[in-house]
Amino acid sequence: MRRPEMVLLDLDGTLVDSVPDLAYCVDEMMRRLARPPHGEAAVRNWVGNGVERLVKRALIGALDGEPPTADYERALPLFLECYGANTSGRSCLYPGVREGLDFLRGAGYRLACVTNKAARFTEPLLADLGLREYFSLVISGDSLAEKKPHPLPLRHAAAHFGVALGAALMVGDSVSDVKAARAAGFAIVCVSYGYNHGRDIREAAPDAVIDSLIELEGLLAEADG
Repeated sequence: MRRPEMVLLDLDGTLVDSVPDLAYCVDEMMRRLARPPHGEAAVRNWVGNGVERLVKRALIGALDGEPPTADYERALPLFLECYGANTSGRSCLYPGVREGLDFLRGAGYRLACVTNKAARFTEPLLADLGLREYFSLVISGDSLAEKKPHPLPLRHAAAHFGVALGAALMVGDSVSDVKAARAAGFAIVCVSYGYNHGRDIREAAPDAVIDSLIELEGLLAEADG
């Protein structure tokens, strides 16, 4: 892996554990629908593809499948209302995130956050947890015509910074991040924690797997060599 000129970072599951807020809103939605709540453990396996997909999974209680359209149309506004008021109150940074970002910024890397979360939730979450200042570019799930695993958000960031696709690094936690990076021609490093529907991210064959963003310093030092 060559030393990148730009580093893109995923948000949920990479920088922030947002499941506590998402699970709270899923369960509140279910209660308002007069259905039993699922709990945080179940929701943790369902996140990672946007809130619309999360709501559908909650309605059917499974990772794959589609709920009745009427159920979904009733449930989604309930979830969005709740999450709009509970975006960051229970969420927290993973250990090593701030230290890793401080290193990247101090080393002069151009940084962007690329997430499938809608901008109405992304921007408050970044601001509330003190992360917004690290990124000169934030691409949310509704910023462009496509979102991950499509490569468009990654290519857009590279064009924004004037960086060649082969000189860019994506840091994420899921197979969606790996697919987007491979399609865009980026290097891809994944964290071992985060949200990948209960599967080991090593199965997706990223270029490297780290347990903390702090490890990026050593990894990129090796790339320099």
